Amino acid sequence: MIYSIIHTTSYKYDNYVTYCHNVAYLKPKEFLGQKVLDYQIEISPKPSTIHETIDFFGNISTFFSIKNQHKELIVTAKSKVERNYDLEPSNIDFESCKNITLEEALQLLTTLQPEILAVKQFLLDSAFIRDLSSTIADYAKVSFAPKKSVFEATNELMKRIFTDFKFDSHFSTIATPIDEVMKAKKGVCQDFAQVAIACLRSVGLPARYVSGYIETLPPPGKEKLVGTDASHAWFSVYIPKFGWVDFDPTNNQIPKNQHITVSYGRDYYDVPPLKGVIYGSGKSIMSVSVDIRPFKES
Repeated sequence: MIYSIIHTTSYKYDNYVTYCHNVAYLKPKEFLGQKVLDYQIEISPKPSTIHETIDFFGNISTFFSIKNQHKELIVTAKSKVERNYDLEPSNIDFESCKNITLEEALQLLTTLQPEILAVKQFLLDSAFIRDLSSTIADYAKVSFAPKKSVFEATNELMKRIFTDFKFDSHFSTIATPIDEVMKAKKGVCQDFAQVAIACLRSVGLPARYVSGYIETLPPPGKEKLVGTDASHAWFSVYIPKFGWVDFDPTNNQIPKNQHITVSYGRDYYDVPPLKGVIYGSGKSIMSVSVDIRPFKES
């Protein structure tokens, strides 16, 4: 499947912004099963400085600065991505990852192999997943037992979050603490991913945040409207002897061809679509439009 993705973020400011520095995480990743066929980023006003770099987690980030006075910033990323889940290791060797128990995984994570050392960063506290109450650990223990398969336990955790939590786009912001999300049992995809990551880390398993997109379909008989999609988030658990496996608690499914991966991080703080610093005063209004649809030759 080949997808066309258009992601536009705009900021309108009350007063002129004289200078700004920004970092965008909008270019999809390349790996076995996902290939970027085309990518363009359009920025208005035109940046005085712009360059791509690879961040600590291996994501492609775009740094840009604007020195001209402006009252509006518009950033549009256009991507064409080919997805083929059949090529991914998690599909090719799917059954083998189900045999690793939590007890075995925790033992393997004590080794000093380079790969194990690299994933241990995803066991540590991060900006939005830290200083958690015992509620998270108690919630995780329901699914995780020493002799239980890590895959099956994580799959169960995903299903429980899907069942127990309500999707509510008005409840939380990116700064809402996980303990509040746990107490209210509602939030959005970023919250659900971070709850799952917190649970996995509480039992000693490395877990990372995945940002990207998911193809959404209109109701039967209805035409899909332009710009009605959104950025999406899910999580990955590291299973020793196998690797990373993705889970989407918002939709209760293992991500396949409908999921397009952009970035990996410890939590949302590491990989927001756009972040920056401005020199100016007054309030701003942000709007986001995302459109994802199968690519068709014109």
